[in-house]
Amino acid sequence: MRTARKGSVEMPAFVRQLVKETEKRVSSFFKGSRGGTAEGEQPGEGEKEEVIPSPYLDRPVLDKLTEEGCARWGLTYALGSMQGWRANMEDFHNCVPQLGGELADWSFFAVFDGHAGSTVAQHCSQHLLGHILATGGIGPEDDPQRVRCAITEGFLQTDKHLHSVARREGWERGGTTVVATLISPYYIYFANCGDSRAMLCRSGQVCFSTEDHKPYNPLEKERIESAGGSVSLQRINGSLAVSRAMGDFSYKGAENRTPSQQMVSPEPEVCVVERSPADEFLVLACDGVWDTISNEELCAFIHNRLRVCTDLRDVCTQVIDLCLYKGSLDNISIILLCFPGAPQLSAEALHQEAKLEDLLESKVAEIYDELCARGEEPDLLSVLTVLASTVIPGLPPGGGIQSKRNCIISAYYQQRETHKPTVPNGLGGS
Repeated sequence: MRTARKGSVEMPAFVRQLVKETEKRVSSFFKGSRGGTAEGEQPGEGEKEEVIPSPYLDRPVLDKLTEEGCARWGLTYALGSMQGWRANMEDFHNCVPQLGGELADWSFFAVFDGHAGSTVAQHCSQHLLGHILATGGIGPEDDPQRVRCAITEGFLQTDKHLHSVARREGWERGGTTVVATLISPYYIYFANCGDSRAMLCRSGQVCFSTEDHKPYNPLEKERIESAGGSVSLQRINGSLAVSRAMGDFSYKGAENRTPSQQMVSPEPEVCVVERSPADEFLVLACDGVWDTISNEELCAFIHNRLRVCTDLRDVCTQVIDLCLYKGSLDNISIILLCFPGAPQLSAEALHQEAKLEDLLESKVAEIYDELCARGEEPDLLSVLTVLASTVIPGLPPGGGIQSKRNCIISAYYQQRETHKPTVPNGLGGS
């Protein structure tokens, strides 16, 4: 049984080398989109060049925070989070595998994806569960209607308390989306406020997923416009990209309207799914994951990885790397919850994984040799480009070639070491 452990995992050196080789190309893309004068052009006489801080870094922060634990009733979980390309880390989380007391067989998990700062996300991660439990609607009787009302009221009370704290301490700017799950012995409760997402995999298929709250969704747009706002560029007033969130109080000032009727609503969408022995795993993740991968792809990928990985933290880090390689520019956070019915380690799957990695290593060697024979410089990007156009059987479903990039990069540097020219004896100098 897995025990609770926390730690940080650094990316391997060869991945950092990949970043070093590609960062200039990515940096030029971002710098070119910051506005102002063109490259090499000087501002006019008397003009002050406006410097707009970029929300992105010149190179991503690749270090990961990981956490792992379990509940006495058979749940195991892991968390993985990474700052990535964003200038700041604004994601927070809350993992409570056992609530304690008469709720010892209940679990609570949540991901908080902050925007315009991390203060709101951090505050909500510390107080949301307490406000939900304070309603008195969560009890061993496990009445779905009472629990749903308690979750909704807990969100509203958290936002109300947050507003008073923000005014007192002077940080009214910023907000956070929230996706949370409360697991009882009989039900799985999902609460979503914003565009983070939860997904339940049952019998190898997506059984349920929450709906993202975007300003252009018809019902969300109707509420926004009724509160005096508008939707342009798929954003509220051309600025905010989510229609439900905690905080964001500058969008919650319409008179004679309840909190749930404001341009940005703090009311979560709460859904209930009855538990089943066929439940395998549940994912909570921010949009840094979902912007690059679909529900079905992630379900298939994790289902496959659970058959070859003994450590859930490793599965989370593989998902994060996959999203990064697929182009995610956001903070990336994921919580993976595994039920007793989750896929188990498979000798056959491990054998197939080893065969795949042997094949990839041989393909990298072939491509490296071919490029050398043509007199071309076999840099990493050239090898990756050729390999991406090659049919490779047995790639992880939902992950494709991107999910094996670490293996490919390692094989590439092995080839570089193998092809390194040797210095004849006596010519090395004294």
